[in-house]
Amino acid sequence: MRFATCEYKGATFPCVIKDNFAIKLSHFINISTMRDLLPFIEVANDEVLRKIESELKEIKMEVDNEIIFKLSDLKLRAPILRPPAVFCLGFNYRAHAPELKRSIPEEPIVFMKPSVSVIGPEDYIILPKASKRVDYEVELAIVIGRGGRYISKERAYESIFGYTILNDITARDIQEKDFALSRPWLRSKGFDTFAPIGPFIVTRDEIGYPIELELELRVNGNLRQKSNTREMIFDVKTIIEYISSFTTLESGTIIATGTPEKVGQLNEGDVVEAYVEKIGVLRNKVIREK
Repeated sequence: MRFATCEYKGATFPCVIKDNFAIKLSHFINISTMRDLLPFIEVANDEVLRKIESELKEIKMEVDNEIIFKLSDLKLRAPILRPPAVFCLGFNYRAHAPELKRSIPEEPIVFMKPSVSVIGPEDYIILPKASKRVDYEVELAIVIGRGGRYISKERAYESIFGYTILNDITARDIQEKDFALSRPWLRSKGFDTFAPIGPFIVTRDEIGYPIELELELRVNGNLRQKSNTREMIFDVKTIIEYISSFTTLESGTIIATGTPEKVGQLNEGDVVEAYVEKIGVLRNKVIREK
């Protein structure tokens, strides 16, 4: 199934997506004050998901603008507006590290983005005054469902609620300066709007395992990145085991799994589209900070 956080006439609410329609999750499950998918992910075990999937088959898709909406009539927001944590991996594709003149890592390189850097589809990526070179990076992102600490590889798949797309926006010139100071991640990756996420979260059963998904990124319609998740150095299960070895992974935590080669610069006025097979296209426009 596909899930999204939607906005209609100023109200924000989580939905399940069927074809070109969005159905409010409040129709299936009684959770008060659901503004995004996080409260749902916290309780959405396999039984809950099966119930929704079964009931969804019986719903007649007729727009009423109370429960059922045309997807085209809604604004899609980031699926989780403020994730508990956003982890990212550096140099997790074999061809990406060499292009930045870095060695292939022997264990996962993990950094974090502030949750306030998260934006959704069609939101603006803002090029900050502090940087003259801001890059795109298309990435498959894990969404943790049943979290915890010390999650083994054997249990890692069960801890996943689903997957989404994250565009790991990076101030590359600042990163290069900070490499010399041995702290290249937080400042260059952590500006406001530097974590576009969406448009949907697709449940793990829709993706399957092992994960072999095509990734692409286009700027103004021109193909800039193209690869497949089978090129990752560290797979999803290894990533979850590694991160949970030093911190608790809470429900709704986002883990971006790294970007392939051919990262490049964004400029004011660009439209950037990050695509991951079976999930969709995450589209954002680029403006410069005033």
